[in-house]
Amino acid sequence: MATGALLLVCALLAGVAVAQRVVTVQSGPLIRTEGSHVTIWCNVSGYKEGVEQDFEWSMYLPSIPDREIRIVSTAQSNYAYAVYAQRVNSKEIFVERLSRDSAVLHITKVQAKDQGLFECYTPNTDGRYLGSYSARTNLTVIADSLTVTAPAQTLSKVEGDTLQLTCEVSRTTMHHTHLSVGWYLRSPEDATAAPQELVTLSRDFVLRSGGPYRQRMAAGDLRLDKTSATAYRLTIHKLQPVDQGLLYCQAAEWIQDTDGSWFAMTRKQSDKTQLRIQPTDRDFSIQVSTERRSFTAGEPLELRCTIEAQNVPERFFSVSWVFSSSPVAVVGPSAVPVLGPDYVAREAAGHMTVRKESPNVHLLKLQHLRAEDAGKYICRVTEREKTPTGDFIDRSKRSRNVQITVQPLKSNITVSLSSNSSEVLEGDVIQLACSVHSIAGPLSVVWQWVPVDKEATEPTQEVATVDRDGTVWHSPTYRERSSYGEIRVEKLRADAFSLSLYNALPGDEGQYRCIATEWLQTGTEPELNWEKIGEKSATKTVTVKTVESSFMVSASSRTPSITFGDSFDLLCLVKPRHNPRVPTSVTWRFMPAGKEVGDEDQGEFKDLVTFTREGTLQWGEQLLGLGTRTTVDRSHSNTNFRLSVTRAGRREAGKYQCTAVLWRRNYDNSWSRVANRTSNLLGISVLQPESKLKVQKNNQSHVYLEDSRVRINCSITSQTSPDSQHAVMWYVRHATGSEADELLLRIERSGAFEYGAYADEERLRRRVQAERLSPRLYALTMNRAESSDSGTYYCLVEEWLSDPDGAWYRLARESSGFTQVLVRQPEVRLQVEEMESNVTVEESSSIRLGCSIPSQSSRDSRFSVSWYVERSEDEDNEDQPGEEERERECVFSIGHDAVFGNGNCSPREEAGPNSRLQFERMTSDQYSLTIQGARPTDAGRYYCHVEEWLLNPRNAWYRLATNNSGFTIVNVLQQVSTLQSVVCSNDSLFYFIFFYPFPIFGILLIAVLLVRYKSRNNSKSQEGKNGAPLLWIKEPHLSYSPTCLDPPALSLHPGSVD
Repeated sequence: MATGALLLVCALLAGVAVAQRVVTVQSGPLIRTEGSHVTIWCNVSGYKEGVEQDFEWSMYLPSIPDREIRIVSTAQSNYAYAVYAQRVNSKEIFVERLSRDSAVLHITKVQAKDQGLFECYTPNTDGRYLGSYSARTNLTVIADSLTVTAPAQTLSKVEGDTLQLTCEVSRTTMHHTHLSVGWYLRSPEDATAAPQELVTLSRDFVLRSGGPYRQRMAAGDLRLDKTSATAYRLTIHKLQPVDQGLLYCQAAEWIQDTDGSWFAMTRKQSDKTQLRIQPTDRDFSIQVSTERRSFTAGEPLELRCTIEAQNVPERFFSVSWVFSSSPVAVVGPSAVPVLGPDYVAREAAGHMTVRKESPNVHLLKLQHLRAEDAGKYICRVTEREKTPTGDFIDRSKRSRNVQITVQPLKSNITVSLSSNSSEVLEGDVIQLACSVHSIAGPLSVVWQWVPVDKEATEPTQEVATVDRDGTVWHSPTYRERSSYGEIRVEKLRADAFSLSLYNALPGDEGQYRCIATEWLQTGTEPELNWEKIGEKSATKTVTVKTVESSFMVSASSRTPSITFGDSFDLLCLVKPRHNPRVPTSVTWRFMPAGKEVGDEDQGEFKDLVTFTREGTLQWGEQLLGLGTRTTVDRSHSNTNFRLSVTRAGRREAGKYQCTAVLWRRNYDNSWSRVANRTSNLLGISVLQPESKLKVQKNNQSHVYLEDSRVRINCSITSQTSPDSQHAVMWYVRHATGSEADELLLRIERSGAFEYGAYADEERLRRRVQAERLSPRLYALTMNRAESSDSGTYYCLVEEWLSDPDGAWYRLARESSGFTQVLVRQPEVRLQVEEMESNVTVEESSSIRLGCSIPSQSSRDSRFSVSWYVERSEDEDNEDQPGEEERERECVFSIGHDAVFGNGNCSPREEAGPNSRLQFERMTSDQYSLTIQGARPTDAGRYYCHVEEWLLNPRNAWYRLATNNSGFTIVNVLQQVSTLQSVVCSNDSLFYFIFFYPFPIFGILLIAVLLVRYKSRNNSKSQEGKNGAPLLWIKEPHLSYSPTCLDPPALSLHPGSVD
């Protein structure tokens, strides 16, 4: 039973395991080259059998790892997103189904943007979800750096030759890759046939060859050598006709994937080489050639024997030279000549040469022909060939006869003498060239010189002699000078000779003669003789011009006037041109501007720099531009000496001149001073640059309220240089024309502030500030403006520049437009209620006077309020002129500081606890005054006088405006004398009538009650028995008013007596 249960559980587990879906994809990362064909396989297992699975491919970019980009699906034709739709529709990207549960994604030409994470998803077909439905792999796309190069060429070879071709293969991939390199042969007749593999070096560095070429590689006739890091050389020995065709090199770059398999990322082929192979022909022919057949004794003879055959280097030829049936020389296959007995001594003397110039060309050369060398010359060629049986056979051929004639030697030489110049400057070289034409034998030359003015009286002086063998002999007169190298005689060729006199002196002027003698060697060794067969000469007259006569110096400049920071060049021209033997030392001298030249001998000019005669520079004690902005150079011919100054400043302004000293170098290396010259003066003016400073000139007008902020801008519209710095001064001009403009403050170019005296006098330091908003925009700000700040403001801008020496100078000043600033007090808007009213009150009542301010000038205003009354004078007073005249009297006053009596008037009645006046401020614009206990004298015309006060920027109060309200006419009714008024007006009578009767009446009432109580007790029983009602007297109700206006009243209310 237990065993059955265990089997059932295992079966269930197995069923679950089988039903669990697993999707696998080719493991990554997959590294592929751009443009290659990429494949990624995807398999699914653990699904319900019999159902074909679909595959959906998508990818995720590294920059957006959470965004899915759909590519292709086996189930949906329009599955791809727009970025891949076109490539999918053109079949550049497609899915190849291998089976029901296996598929391969193809990207025929992968692009760099395809790099990312690829996901293979298989939709569920089992009705429930169990297992994995997708798998991912990473694709990395790198650049294709493989290059395969071999020159495209056409080669023609002969059967049996050797062929060598080189192929350059390189790549710059950063990943670890292997290369395979191979050579292939494609048949020229059938372009569709598969190429034949010759030899390949695999990625595992194993060398293999194609089937037909294995035996040849084993025999060593086929090789592939790696000659350098990138070069692969193919070598084929013993070419065969089957090797003919198109040869090319093919390389592949391999990378190993994570599963251990190797993948060829890219393959490339080189250009093709067309190889043609000519079958071997064993026949050969001979040809003897020479330039001419008629010679003169002493001339050289060259005979060449050419073998025309195929594959000559691989064959064995021996060549024999025969003259008039006598052997001259034999050259075997080893190229070692064997001379005939009559020519051994001649070859040893160097008069004969026999050699093999190339495999098929042999040379016979006789240096100096003799009369006996005339005759017939033959070239005989013998080939030795090995037969298949191992025996050697010889095949010989001979050329045609070559007839050579040798004429006796006759001297026909002609001599011409030329010089580099008929007139030579002192110190230059006198070069004489003697050319001899139509020579037959060796020459000897004699050089002679004769002064022009003494040609007829003095004998010719010999300068030097050149022997037949080229040996030079100098005469005693010129021997010392030639020992220092001043005189040089050369034999340039057999027919060319030269005489050079360096550092020419005035004494070298004269006529030069070249005498050439031709010689002929006669006899044989050891008895050889030289015979003179001819002599010719030529003359040439040379004039030596002294340098002192043409020595001159001039100075020039294209920019006599420049501005600060510009450059200028000074040119010193020295004539004649430079000669190493007669060099010139040139000195630039300078005198600063501001100094006068009284006498040139005073030496006010100071040396700047000297070009010494040796070609070095020597700086003087006077340096321009601290020695860093001054450069000097000279031309190759040393005739132009330039002094260049960059970023010139004040120090470089002045007068310049150059002096030159001419030196002569003697043949013993000593120096002699020949001449001294001074150039003209050059004046250089260094001016300040023209100012381009412009400040905005717009005139403006602004109105500000007191205590506001005033801001004025100063804008620089243009400046001379980007390195310009500015100093800005702010001025104010008040309305009065007699006063000068006042300086508020100055902003230095360094940014430092300096207030003017006016700012201190007017206490503007705390309120005025200046800002530099930008390099070209400045602002002046006045905080809490006052009316005294009104005026015309403007800025004065100074432009400063730094000269090349680092000193700052003011280039220009420019003022801005005027800004009219008006600082005014707030607009007066004070209004007081002007409505008039009549008030009639009884005597001793209250009089309420109101004062309403419906409008004020500022929300920060404070008010001083006063009430006035105008009364009519007494009619009985006859001193007054008229009845209608009135006088004004101050009733009450409160100042803007809320202090009573601190207003604009002093009231007659002082405020206090016993005052009849009661002041009340209901709101900021509602005031009231109550007069208690009105009297007849209080009658009159009342009005309130309001003063509006404001706080100025200096924290001082000032009165802005005043206004009066309308009149309130108050009438007080007098009270008639009654008992009530008489009683209330007398305190003693008031207390006697209203106060003392109450205690007396109370005592009497108490006495009555006591009497009544006692009598009641005595007669109580009787009254009760009779049933008569009792008489009750209730306490009367008293109504009392503590005021003096109503007297106390005693009243009996109903029910007070029972």
